[in-house]
Amino acid sequence: MKTLVICHDGAALDKEGLARWLASFSEVVGLVVLRETGKRARRRVSTEIKRVGPLRFLDVLAFRAYYRLVLAENDRRWENHKLEELRASYPALKDVPILMTHSPNSEEAERFIKERRPDIMIARCKSLLKETIFSIPTKGTYVMHPGICPEYRNAHGCFWALANGDRDRVGMTLLRIDKGVDTGPVFGFYYYSGDDRNDSHIVIQHRVVVDNLASIGKKLQEIFLGEAIPIDTKGRHSAVWGQPWLTKYMAWKARARRG
Repeated sequence: MKTLVICHDGAALDKEGLARWLASFSEVVGLVVLRETGKRARRRVSTEIKRVGPLRFLDVLAFRAYYRLVLAENDRRWENHKLEELRASYPALKDVPILMTHSPNSEEAERFIKERRPDIMIARCKSLLKETIFSIPTKGTYVMHPGICPEYRNAHGCFWALANGDRDRVGMTLLRIDKGVDTGPVFGFYYYSGDDRNDSHIVIQHRVVVDNLASIGKKLQEIFLGEAIPIDTKGRHSAVWGQPWLTKYMAWKARARRG
């Protein structure tokens, strides 16, 4: 099984940790590492303002400031510790080609992926992939979506499940990318079993992946062999969620402290 990973520059848990893990049961044939432009970041801001309105976007900005000042340092320590655990468990990659690019949909990315000919591609990025990109791998392109789909589609699904008191839907969805936004066939749900009084939403989004690597790896191998059966999600409520709000974060943590 040949695999390829798309991830962001600076996301060491993906670029190194998950890539090492993938190499333990597949041949990692390449990494596409994204260095986003300011234009892409401004587009995401514009999209979020259209989604929630300018007043609510202040709530989004307040949370981002709170995260940087209060939560970010602890999260960096947690990520570094987890990366060291993964390094201890899986050997370093050797001679794996790396493409640095601004977008997973760039011409150079398309050319690189076609040359590497992966069976399965794992997209750990914020950008939606064009069909010309996600259709290249013979067995499909997959995301480890931080949220249970279809109830918590789009970004930060774990955060919104906790903010809504929907503790049973705090998890990750392994799904195959199609033309929609997190609407493709679902191949697995993987859940969080930690203490949300202490873990941030970022740590939780990481944990629903790294705490379930053995099960995820088994499922990817089943997909490659053609043995995996998609989970039926028809008839379930579907909703798209955006960026975290400070007011929702405070309400979630207050509820978690009360037990």
